[in-house]
Order: sequence, then C-alpha cells, then structure tokens
Amino acid sequence: MTLSRARRLGGVTAAAVAAGLLAPTAAVADTAPAVADTKQGVDSYHAKACDSVADPTWIGRSVLGPALNVKVTGTGARFGVWDVTTGAEDPVFTGEAQAGFNQLAALNVPGLLDGHSYAWHAWALQGTQTSAPSADCHFTVDTTSPTATVTSTDFPSSGTATKFAGQVGTFVIKTTDPVPAGGESSGVACVRYGWGDLGIGGCDSPDAVVPEDDGTVTASLRVLNWGTNNLNVQVIDNAGNVGGAGYTFYAPWNQNPPKALGDVDGDGVPDVLLPDAAGNLQIISGNSGDTTPSAVIKGGQSPNQSSWNNVQVAHRGWDANAHAPVDDLLMHPSGSPALYLYNNVDYASFTRLPSMIGRPSSCQDAAGTATACPAGYATDWHKADQIALIGPLDSRMVSSLVTVEDGNLWLFANPGMSYRMRTARQLTADGSWAGYDVIAPGPDSAGNLALWARERATGDLHAYPIAKKADGTFDFSALANPKADVVASGFTVDKYPTLGSSGDADGDGKPDLWAVTADRHLVMYSGWTDANDLGPLA
Repeated sequence: MTLSRARRLGGVTAAAVAAGLLAPTAAVADTAPAVADTKQGVDSYHAKACDSVADPTWIGRSVLGPALNVKVTGTGARFGVWDVTTGAEDPVFTGEAQAGFNQLAALNVPGLLDGHSYAWHAWALQGTQTSAPSADCHFTVDTTSPTATVTSTDFPSSGTATKFAGQVGTFVIKTTDPVPAGGESSGVACVRYGWGDLGIGGCDSPDAVVPEDDGTVTASLRVLNWGTNNLNVQVIDNAGNVGGAGYTFYAPWNQNPPKALGDVDGDGVPDVLLPDAAGNLQIISGNSGDTTPSAVIKGGQSPNQSSWNNVQVAHRGWDANAHAPVDDLLMHPSGSPALYLYNNVDYASFTRLPSMIGRPSSCQDAAGTATACPAGYATDWHKADQIALIGPLDSRMVSSLVTVEDGNLWLFANPGMSYRMRTARQLTADGSWAGYDVIAPGPDSAGNLALWARERATGDLHAYPIAKKADGTFDFSALANPKADVVASGFTVDKYPTLGSSGDADGDGKPDLWAVTADRHLVMYSGWTDANDLGPLA
C-alpha cells in the first residue's frame, strides 16, 4: 500500500512543509526504525528489526500492544499507524513520545485487530520542527494462541492400551493456528512435548520440533510409569503465542516383562552406554543395526552435573524389590571419593537424583575368609581406578562390584538395599592388574561368570573364568594371574581406545564384546570375533 504525504505527516500537509511552516531540520538517525513485541517482557530497547511489506514482522499477544521504537536526533518522535488490511485512509493510531536514553523514542499501540496487517512510520521532533518521515515499517498482529490435539492407538485416552508401561508408544500431535475472520494467522512454528514440566523455551530449544506441512508431529516415546500418565504439549506460532494441550492415559503394568542383564531401557536387549561428543550418555541397543540411541541421558544428569565424560558407568542387574527388571547404574567420576547409584525406576530416564554408596568396613582375603583390612585400605572410593559389575553372586539380580585399586582386584559383594556392599574381598595383592582394562561380560546361559581384560601394553584380550561351583559359590582363583587365559589379540589401545561388554547381545547364550575405534565407530562382536562396524557415534 502506498501512503500519501498527508498521511505520512499525520494530518499536516506537504504544502505546509514546502512553505517552511514545518521545516524538517530534525532527522531520523536510523535508516529504518524498528518494531518490538512487548510480549514476554520484550520492550522498545530490544525491538525487532523493521521488516518490509513483503515479509512483515508477526507480533503476538501483549498487554500494552506492539512497541514502536525509533532513534532520533531531536527531542522526540511522532508516530502514525495505518490498517493495511482494511485500506482505510486515516490512521488508526497517532501518538508522540519523548526521546530517552540513547535518543530512543518509543510507545505502545493498543487496540489493534487480530489478523490485521499494519504500516507505520515516525517523524523526529525538535520543538515546533518536524523531520521528514522515516521509511515505512510493516507488521501483522496475531493474538490467537495455536492449539493441539493428541491421539495414540498404543495408549488411547480411553479404552484399553495395546502396550505396557516401559514400552515405546506412538503419539500423534495435530496442531492448528486459528485464522481470525477477515485476517490471517502466523502459522505454527514448532512443538515441544514431554512427560514433565516443559519449562520456559521457544523454537530455539533443543527439544523443539517443526511440524509436517499438515501440522502433524509424530512422537515415539517410552512410557515411563505404569498407571496414569500425562503427556504435555506446547505449541508456539510464528508470532510467539503459546498454546498447549495435555494428554492423559493409563499404561498397564507388564506382569511378564522381558528380563536381560545389561538391559537399561526395558526392551529385553543388553545396551551399550557411551557418551556422545557433547557429554550426554547414549543408550544404544546391543542388537541395533546402527548407532542410533534409544535414549539419551543429558550431561546435566551425570554425577558432576555437567558431562558423562570421565565418569565410569557400570550396569549389570537390578533390585527386584525396587522396580521393573532393568539395569541400575553405578557411576564413579575419576578420582572421586563417591560412588553413585541411579535406581532405574523410569526406564532409562533417570529423572530422580542419584544416591551415594558407602564402602564396607570389613574385609576378606582371596579365599573369602574374614580378615583385617590391609594397610592403605581406603574408606571411600577415590582409589578405584576402574569399576565393573560382574553379575549376581546369589539368586537375586543385584550385581557385585569389582574394582581395580593400586593395581589390585577387589570384590565388593553381599549387596544390601541400594547396593550397600557389606563385604570387601581382596582378590589380588601383588599390583599386577595395573596395566589392564577390566571388562565384565556377565553370566553365560549356565550361570558361570567371567572377567575379561585387555592388556594395554600388548592389545591381548584375556577371558578369566569364574565358574559356579556345586554349592552355588564362585571360584575366583583364575584372577590371580592376569597374564593367563589369552583368547584374542590385536585390541591395541591406539586402535580401540575403549572396550566393553553389555552381556549377551546376540542371544546365543554367550556374552559379547564391543569396541570403540580411534575414529569413534562402534564395533559389535559375537563373543570376541565376527566384528560388525555399526558406524560413527554421535
């Protein structure tokens, strides 16, 4: 729309200017003023850049109305606003504002219509003198919040669910941005969704998702709790208006859930846990065809509340009295006196705070006989260079812990509630385990345990049997000599900086090795042979 000179001067004619009655001696300093949306505390000092008529700024709902802002040379500014949608000749708003800090003059425009487009400009004022007008600015008002509906055939809001708590369900989020009569809407910009409080965030939030062209977002989410669940949805339009929806449904308890030592996310398959480049902890299924994680635990949820790098994570077993059959996590930041426990009560979301595990005050010798703790026995966990959960030593599913301290192997066993280990058993005393990376593969199908280790100097892989005896106890004597029981070679530190095992990932009844290459590829093995490169890690 082309604005006439009379409208540009807010009722003062161009002839008056030409006659010298209103000489334009005060000038607008900026080449273009700016338009600001006062919604959510945005004021004239944080105004958005002025857009052209072809791509006008969208301004959302605000208490005072849009804030108009110009920088002037002079004492103030006069503003005029026209309704482009109706094409009315007269301005729908005129007003003046004094120049303040940094020569900014600003005011708010109330009463504008939802869905209408507007043009405005300003003149600088100096006493009785008025400048030439600024260039036109354009914006469109959208004060209506977008809406959303949620449906799911897996977990319907009414009726019977086809899946159980702990399983992944599909939720379809359908968004709309209502169009006011005689106007237009800004359109949905993004959607955020989650189980808890979504907090404050916009479309630049990491969890924001752009809908498909039809306004649909399809979310695959693991349902964390049995019973009543609430999925919260936030919809944001291009004007910054926020709408929301809640979806309530019932997830039944699975009375026969999958059980697999090494499984963290509840799908019955042992998982690989590795940090990504940003310090988040990735959960990758052991039978996956690639490195796409099934879940990601943010770095802020680590024991140091920043990153999972330099945090040893062990998992192999669970407390059956506390939650469903999924692995708990034991975590030890390098050099820390504390050992932490994450009870996996929410299928790998780990939304609760971790607890700390104490250290036993009583010791046993290699044969399991009670004895005085040796000189230098630490009362905390700062000497634990490595930790590994080897598997349960009794009929329960709570695993016992092996550590490497001062080059010796220690077994912390007889775990009570919350993994409170009651006994500390020194398995070796000659310091010969200092050059080895220990790996706990878990039990085989017959219930026998093992400890694997990579000799860092040679790259040899060792597999030490921990056989289950007739009386139900285990024979740890094979751990006395770390140089014995070589089963493979070539696993050098340079080629494979990290080795581990999550248990029987391929379902053949025997534990499997995994490795991370120097260029951060994840390689899965059947046992310790038949390498399968799953591709690069994030």
